[in-house]
Amino acid sequence: MLKYAYFPGCVAQGACRELYQSTAALARSLDIELLELKQAACCGAGTFKEDSQLLEDTVNARNIALAESLNLPLLTHCSTCQGVIGHVDERLKAAKTDDPAYLDRVNEVLSSQHCTPYRGNGEVKHLLWALVGDYGLDEIQKRVKRKLSGLKCAAFYGCYLLRAQTHLPFDDRFNPTSMERLFETVGAEPILYRGRTQCCGWPISSYTPEESFRMAGNHIAEALDKGADCMVTPCPLCHLNLDSRQPEVAKVAGRSLGLPVIHLSQLVALALGVDPEELGLDRHVVSTRSILEKLGV
Repeated sequence: MLKYAYFPGCVAQGACRELYQSTAALARSLDIELLELKQAACCGAGTFKEDSQLLEDTVNARNIALAESLNLPLLTHCSTCQGVIGHVDERLKAAKTDDPAYLDRVNEVLSSQHCTPYRGNGEVKHLLWALVGDYGLDEIQKRVKRKLSGLKCAAFYGCYLLRAQTHLPFDDRFNPTSMERLFETVGAEPILYRGRTQCCGWPISSYTPEESFRMAGNHIAEALDKGADCMVTPCPLCHLNLDSRQPEVAKVAGRSLGLPVIHLSQLVALALGVDPEELGLDRHVVSTRSILEKLGV
C-alpha cells in the first residue's frame, strides 16, 4: 500500500470542495493511504515571497517538516502548491550545502514557534507524479471499471507544475506527456493544443481580471476548436479560473464556451467506477452532464 502525508491545500477544502472529495475517493479506489496534514498552513501560492522570501521558506519548511516527521512524502493535488512547496524544498536542500547559515535561520524561526525543524530528507510530490511514477499506469489500467472510450480530453498542465522546480520527475517541462498517457490508460483520447502548458491567468486575476479572463478564454476556445469534450487540470486554482469563472471568461472572449473542466482525480476515479455524485461532478459551474452522457453514465 502506498502511503503519503497529504497536503490538500486551501482551495480544494473551500471553493472547490469537489476536488477534496474526488482525491479521497480516488485514494480509496487505489488503496492509497492519505494521512492528512491538518496542522499545515497555506503555501501562500507565490504571494508570501513578494513580502519576504524568508516568510515563504519558513512557512513551507514547516509544512514539509510535518511530512518528514511521519517519514512520508508530502503529497499535493494542487499544481500551485506543488510548485511553491517543491521549489522551497529544492532551495532549502541546496542551502544545506551552499548556504547553511540561511537554513539555520529558517530553523531558528521554526524553533521559536515550537515547530519541528526542516531536515531536507523528504519528497514533495504531486498526485500526477504519484499516479504515474509510484502507482504505475499498468496497475491503474488493471483497476479500470468504466473505460472512458470516446471521451476527448484536453490536458491543462498550467505553469506551476512544469516550471517552478528545477527537477521535474516523470515528464518533460517543455513537452509533457504524463497526463495524456494517463488519459489513454483509462481509455480517453488526448487532445493536443498549444495552450496546455501555459498559465491559466489565475495569478493576475485579482488585479487585471480582464487580462486573466482573456488568457483563460484563449485556452478554452483553442481546446474546444480542437474537438475537446472536456479540459482536465491538476490544479484547483486553474479549476477556479477555467470552470468557476468561465461565464465571465466567455464575456471577455466574446464567444460561447461551455467546456466542462474537471480535476485529474475526478477523471481517473470516474474510470475506476466511482459514482459521479461522490466525485462532486454536480458541483461545477459548467455542467459536466455532457461528459456523463457521452460515457452513458
